[in-house]
Amino acid sequence: MGSSTKYVFITGGVTSSLGKGIIAASLGKLLQSRGFSVTIQKFDPYLNIDPGTLNPYEHGECYVTDDGAETDLDLGHYERFLNVTTSQSNNITTGRIYNNVITRERKGEFLGKTVQVIPHITDEIKSNFYKLGEEGKYDVVITEIGGCVGDIESLPFIEAVRQARWDLGPNNFLVIHLTLIPYLKATKELKTKPTQHSVKQLLEAGIQPDILVCRTEYHLPLDVKKKLALFCNVQLNSVIEAMDAESIYDVPLLMKKEKLDERVMSKLKLSSKTNTDLENWKDFLGRLKNPTQEVTIGLVGKYVSLPDSYKSIIESFTHAGAAVECKVSLKLISSEEIHTDNFESKLEELDGILVAPGFGERGFEGKIETVRYAREQQIPFFGICLGMQVAVIEFGRNVLGLQDTNSTEMDSNTSHPMIALMEEQKKIDQMGGTMRLGSYACDLKKGSKSALAYGKTKIQERHRHRYEFNNAYLEQVESKGMIATGKNPDTGLVEIMELKNHPWFVGVQFHPEYKSTVLNPHPLFVKFIQAAIDNKKVK
Repeated sequence: MGSSTKYVFITGGVTSSLGKGIIAASLGKLLQSRGFSVTIQKFDPYLNIDPGTLNPYEHGECYVTDDGAETDLDLGHYERFLNVTTSQSNNITTGRIYNNVITRERKGEFLGKTVQVIPHITDEIKSNFYKLGEEGKYDVVITEIGGCVGDIESLPFIEAVRQARWDLGPNNFLVIHLTLIPYLKATKELKTKPTQHSVKQLLEAGIQPDILVCRTEYHLPLDVKKKLALFCNVQLNSVIEAMDAESIYDVPLLMKKEKLDERVMSKLKLSSKTNTDLENWKDFLGRLKNPTQEVTIGLVGKYVSLPDSYKSIIESFTHAGAAVECKVSLKLISSEEIHTDNFESKLEELDGILVAPGFGERGFEGKIETVRYAREQQIPFFGICLGMQVAVIEFGRNVLGLQDTNSTEMDSNTSHPMIALMEEQKKIDQMGGTMRLGSYACDLKKGSKSALAYGKTKIQERHRHRYEFNNAYLEQVESKGMIATGKNPDTGLVEIMELKNHPWFVGVQFHPEYKSTVLNPHPLFVKFIQAAIDNKKVK
């Protein structure tokens, strides 16, 4: 183990979804702003090997890293806050841990030993805790343990954290416990009992939290903080209030005000390399909160009842909107509710339309109607992944007059498969195996809207899809004004489609939203919002 690396573990209690990911990312940001190099990893206690096969309704979107790992959406927060890339090593599930151990057992690596949760599973968990620290690149590794203390599936992780303290030594190890302080309206009081119980469960597992971060809707009075400190065995100044914030991007500054970073540094004996530099973060917040204009963008997809399904896209609009000082009002519209007879009433108020990624044919025809409307009415259009494929199919049907055009994903017998699987993918039968995942190169046509947005002609973007544009139709499509302005240099696969004679109509096969961060908003989102602003003026 790199002895110089410090390890922070973040656990949660009382309820899930309290925002461990945001607290982890905010702490990471504060430490980074003091000159430390930081990475964050997430351990998820479910048995799926990765979230790639999970329904977005179960777990929100699946976030993809440069190296093609399908990961938890919290990794998106880590990248957006810290402006650094994560990888396969930053998200580990119980499924992966058990898979690794069982694979080794089948190979005979345990030499006839009885393979057990302790020590074999916990050893595997610990080696994954330390993996990023051993690279020698990081001063601090923050590890978020998913789920709730007391969950059966979290037990091996909690036990591994307990053991880690003895491996690492007290000055290199710290536990932050995130809990909820509920407010009882009837008696008008904040209750500390759930937190006490939660910490008691941690103590039973042999872990004493060093810092409590308390999610609350109301300020915590001093007497409540004192009670928490006394009953939970922590110092008074280590009881930290995390009030509900207007925006997740306020949380680093709120945590700074509460001195979370100072508490962590003093416990880990870290002396600050520089004074906190959050100037560009404050600039971003200033622009975010004081927009000079506003546009309404329709996000058309099939998972709109759970906005977390489109987390990265929604955040990309926040980053890009702030960059041009524009408030983006997002209207989430279910593609299943758009039909030939009502599309106008659903879409006419919009200044720009984004057709979202997704798999399967539910809501597909609604997306076709949406693209047609955007194309014919000259409304700025942005299609991502399936959104680009829909744009191609709509063009095939309504401009080229190939009525039966489709993607072989939706109709395997279509006579015009403008979107299809590549030959080498057809032989693979495992669910995740046929995907094109991770970062790929793309060459842009000089002078195209995309090249102007990026300000260069060679880019790298992340992918998560199975079906591709069928190049057999390229000539026909281009002859009518839909141009392939971005291609993969190695395979010739089409990555970007743009319409001539349209103010802004761009479809991309990759997922630009995965690379948008607070300090580097994605250029395509910035230009799309700009096009929506211009369109609004014309209206």
